[in-house]
Amino acid sequence: MSAEKILVVDDDLNICELLRLYLTKDGYNVVVANDGQSAVSMFQEENPSLVLLDVMLPKLDGWQVCREIRKFSETPIIMLTAKGEVFDRVLGLELGADDYVVKPFDTKEIVARIKAVLRRSAASTVEEVKEVHYDKLSINLTNYELKVAGVQIDTPPKEMELIFHLAKNPNRVFTRDQLLDEVWGYDYYGDSRTIDSHIKKIRHKLGKKGKYIETMRGIGYKFEIKKENIENIDLIKL
Repeated sequence: MSAEKILVVDDDLNICELLRLYLTKDGYNVVVANDGQSAVSMFQEENPSLVLLDVMLPKLDGWQVCREIRKFSETPIIMLTAKGEVFDRVLGLELGADDYVVKPFDTKEIVARIKAVLRRSAASTVEEVKEVHYDKLSINLTNYELKVAGVQIDTPPKEMELIFHLAKNPNRVFTRDQLLDEVWGYDYYGDSRTIDSHIKKIRHKLGKKGKYIETMRGIGYKFEIKKENIENIDLIKL
């Protein structure tokens, strides 16, 4: 079995060399880019298993690189940032990053996080194909496609995962903390406000179908379907 490839993106050559040394020692194949434009090009050429992406980069910053990669790939991305503010963490995760590490970091933590993210990614790839259909609303998590009345709606990965998680569990109430754990993962360090932000965006995109996402005041959210219509929700597993 070939070694998994890690794309390291940082304009600090010393950090790149340090990460290359430790990751190679741990059995990974490492490729490096030192600016945002090179990172996007190298990603397409090298098809890495995971990206370690610094935020502060020349030409394109890390947020822009993350956004560009997410247009065509769900490859795991771990952001590297010197900023530990909640806003920066939430922004990265909302753009589709899977995790983040604050500088200065311990190389052992980096390796541990890479392994954890890759395990989650591998587990998701062997899961069954999952789709939910209800009342002209189609949610396909395998292809990350959201359709209303046959029209595809542009939806970022986390919004897709959130609406699918709610829809596949009709009438079940989730607290915000539960949604953070089950959609973002146990190692997410943000707060519950990101759930409210995502729900607001999803409702806006769904239009009239947004009514199915019901707010449970003081608790969280649920995908509300009348009991007499529960059999009309179609969960497809292939």
